[in-house]
Amino acid sequence: MNARPPRPGATRHGRDRRAEVLTPEPGRERFSGEAPSAAVVGGGIAGLAAATALAERGVRVTLYEQGETLGGRLAGWPVRLADGSGATMSRGFHAFFRQYYNLRGLLRRADPGLTALTPLPDYPLRHRDGMTDGFARVPRTPPWSALGFVALSPSFGWRDLAAMDPREALPLLDVRVPQVYERFDGVSAEDFLRRINFPAAARHLAFEVFSRSFFADPRELSAAELLLMFHIYFLGSSEGLLFDVPREPFPQALWEPLGGYLRHLGAEVRTGTPVHRVRPAADGDLTVETEGSSDRHQAVVLALDTCGLRQVVGASEELGDASWRADIAALRTAPPFLVSRLWLDRPVRGDRAGFLGTSGYDGLDNISVLDRWEGESARWAARTGGSVVELHAYAVDAGAEPEEVRRRLLGRLHEVYPETAGARVVDARHEWRADCPVFSVGDYHRRPAVRSPHPRVTLAGDLVRTGLPVALMERAATSGFLAANALLAEWGIRGQTLWTVPRTGRSRVLRALAGLAARH
Repeated sequence: MNARPPRPGATRHGRDRRAEVLTPEPGRERFSGEAPSAAVVGGGIAGLAAATALAERGVRVTLYEQGETLGGRLAGWPVRLADGSGATMSRGFHAFFRQYYNLRGLLRRADPGLTALTPLPDYPLRHRDGMTDGFARVPRTPPWSALGFVALSPSFGWRDLAAMDPREALPLLDVRVPQVYERFDGVSAEDFLRRINFPAAARHLAFEVFSRSFFADPRELSAAELLLMFHIYFLGSSEGLLFDVPREPFPQALWEPLGGYLRHLGAEVRTGTPVHRVRPAADGDLTVETEGSSDRHQAVVLALDTCGLRQVVGASEELGDASWRADIAALRTAPPFLVSRLWLDRPVRGDRAGFLGTSGYDGLDNISVLDRWEGESARWAARTGGSVVELHAYAVDAGAEPEEVRRRLLGRLHEVYPETAGARVVDARHEWRADCPVFSVGDYHRRPAVRSPHPRVTLAGDLVRTGLPVALMERAATSGFLAANALLAEWGIRGQTLWTVPRTGRSRVLRALAGLAARH
């Protein structure tokens, strides 16, 4: 794909004038007549993006998802509460940032106006020592965003800025992919922040909160991912650090409409259908084996999480070469995380934020008050007089006892929001998982790329290298579109146009300074 600034009249769904558009390889708009069939294995964000791009261009798509619902790690499922109420449980809060251009473009297929999303007014961060930061009043366009944060933040002042090592910090001003990995993948996020003399208070309040959103301890997270995050959300984009959240639970707001859109295009969506292996055939086709059946396709997109990809590739002995298979087998997952959702018999104080990032609270990473923004929770709260609160703990010690972690988080909730201490828990649901990719120091070169050794097998997911400044959900969506585009290009069909935040630093002068630092 070729990157360039947006042309006049190009469809833009953000505010950043320097966002870049990536045009696909030229070709026909879609298939006419007999079209090839493609299997998309995995119904999360990456799989939905790949299936959408392929089906829109006339490919006969079969989407295989082992779960009973779409959404992958953002799926939801019905539960019955102790008071008899029906509810939807999930793995909890996710922020849909404005610079997630490709994810938001995917969602627009079923919801052109993105009416299913609603903005939260701020992204407040609170440390146990009482310091609180927020981003609502911070300018969104760099470099004013950084200067505004310094001017307004109690944890990072002008003295702290002056005390930083300017030469060591210059790489923050010109982040490029893959160069940032070549330079900084061998350094931990914590070591990099210490090297540039980033103030301890701000490091714990802001960067620890952000890095743990990758489900990793800052001591283990690659500094390249930290620099990329800083570029995407702060210094490289003028979309800012504000975000939207779904108005209703994930299935109702996002995945059921998108699944309906795919079916309308003629795609076959098979939930509850795990794929066991993929076998290349002598004629170039691929056989996808599920429980009790085998289907032949002309192409396959593996849009699986880390464990799922390891299992399918490990069972598909003829797929790929030895080096590629070894890299897949070596993939690891991040430490466990806990999501605790509590239905309380009384309201949380009215001035509490819908979302609060926390640091220093014995592993409690954030608190969401779901009835502030999610319709289902708001209706339950209005009917009962209670509230729905969600607690997250990332990068939990693998040896920790889940029940003890739950008790600890509940105690910290009472500390942060004292009015909850006397509340009765009407019901509680807990999700203890360890299936997110980990981006450890030095492992970038072994992460899989979109293309595999087999010309008709591509990979997608937030664990995949894309060569673009994307992360988290946006990396999943972007990789899904890239996986589809690679197949479409082989067939002479024009793929999906993509958008990204600027792929270099925004200022020519600062880029030049960063270049000087890189040469010394």
